[in-house]
Amino acid sequence: MAGLLVAGTSSDAGKSLLVTGLCRAAARRGVRVAPYKAQNMSNNSMVVDGPDGRAGEIGRAQWLQARAARVTPTVDMNPVLLKPSTDRRSHVVLRGRPYGTLEAGEYAHGRGALIEAAGAAYEALDAAYDLIICEGAGSPAEINLREGDYVNMGLARRFGLPVALVGDIDRGGMLAAVYGTWGLLDDADRALLAGYLVNKFRGDVEVLRPGLDTLTARTGLPCFGVVPWLDGVWLDSEDTLLVGSPASAVRDAGPRLTVAVVRLPRVSNATDLDALAAEPGLDLTVTTRPDVLAAADLVVVPGSRSTLGDLAWLRATGIGAVLAARAATDRPVLGICGGYQALGRTIADPDGVEATGPSPATGSLRAASTGTTTSGTASTGTVPGLGLLPADTVFHAEKSLGRPTGSWHGRTVTGYEIHHGVATVDAGAERFLDGARAGAVYGTMWHGTMEDDAFRRAFLTEIADVSGSAWRPDPAAPGFDARRETMIDTLADAVEEHAPALLELVLGRTR
Repeated sequence: MAGLLVAGTSSDAGKSLLVTGLCRAAARRGVRVAPYKAQNMSNNSMVVDGPDGRAGEIGRAQWLQARAARVTPTVDMNPVLLKPSTDRRSHVVLRGRPYGTLEAGEYAHGRGALIEAAGAAYEALDAAYDLIICEGAGSPAEINLREGDYVNMGLARRFGLPVALVGDIDRGGMLAAVYGTWGLLDDADRALLAGYLVNKFRGDVEVLRPGLDTLTARTGLPCFGVVPWLDGVWLDSEDTLLVGSPASAVRDAGPRLTVAVVRLPRVSNATDLDALAAEPGLDLTVTTRPDVLAAADLVVVPGSRSTLGDLAWLRATGIGAVLAARAATDRPVLGICGGYQALGRTIADPDGVEATGPSPATGSLRAASTGTTTSGTASTGTVPGLGLLPADTVFHAEKSLGRPTGSWHGRTVTGYEIHHGVATVDAGAERFLDGARAGAVYGTMWHGTMEDDAFRRAFLTEIADVSGSAWRPDPAAPGFDARRETMIDTLADAVEEHAPALLELVLGRTR
């Protein structure tokens, strides 16, 4: 098997970043390389092509890694996607399509079909590419999950993959984390560890050197390199806490446009905001503070994995009242997908889709049933929305997945859609993409539209006009797609410069 597993000492150690950089570095050398993550847990996903010709969804990080590899993303690159809807329940997407739900207590013993699908996906990629660069999940030191594991050492053991262990030194405790991971693994798993890599380092490497030498002496693992902290790098992340991370751009002195994003408890597809955060002159804040939301030029209510629960939360926190007050005074509000549904008139979930997930085609982990949402709101019948848009939503078991194209003010706009709720807009109402506009309140089911430079800048200009801001887009600023490409190349450059031994190991695995 021509592959490598990049595992981490913890979540957010930099696995996704390094796999992205390795994919681009290999692609630069003409290697047919594909990314792979057996199981991802994320509410940030992307629509891709499935093996049966139907659209499917995978984690955004794997979509970006496929782009770094310069290949077409497919559902096999992330065959199992868990989308958390509560702290103890996740909706399961299996090779791109809905597959029931998985309760926390079922994880240790209810994964047979997931393991089978993940293995089949890896084998399909192995037959089509010269090299597969795999990303682990969490940490292989989670030995309570080792039995039945198919995402870390279980994956490596099954396919004979060498493992590069990545540690985040910016958090502190990296040396202990590498040593502890090595110490907790059994002999057979430990034998697959090829070495370790230091990530997100700031300072003089020579100060770190004695610690690395001691770590290598005690474990026998070589250090593949020390990758520095990289400014201006973000990722289509699994972690919703990183929403809007491209906003680290240099602040200019011109007029500002302020955007406040509601931090929903079950926010989904928060990557919609990355392009906004990267726009020069725009100050983006993710918040639950009503006063900040009231004062912003634009408020965004993003997508949600639990629309009914988050709607109840909007009311309970008083944020729903803030949004209503903004609408009454023509202060702009934008709702995307679940956020749009919450801004509408009514939401109906007659089949309890939000409570327990859609009924899968076969092999249910847990099929849909009538129940309640995490907030206690009934999942059947009709629930009133915030009433700010002339739209009514009904949840259906069949998920809508697609990459639609439309127009706004004469501009062609393309997005992607991932939803169970179908919104119907009143006849004669003003339309906004596939959704609606009422005064200064906008709503759409489409994700990804803000990545379109022309649309984003025209829309924000309209928002500035409505809110009275003097902000205008900078026509000389690089587009979002160009920023993303620069970011990918920056990661590849860092791997080539600071981790040549790891790159040599990777390239040595090619056929």
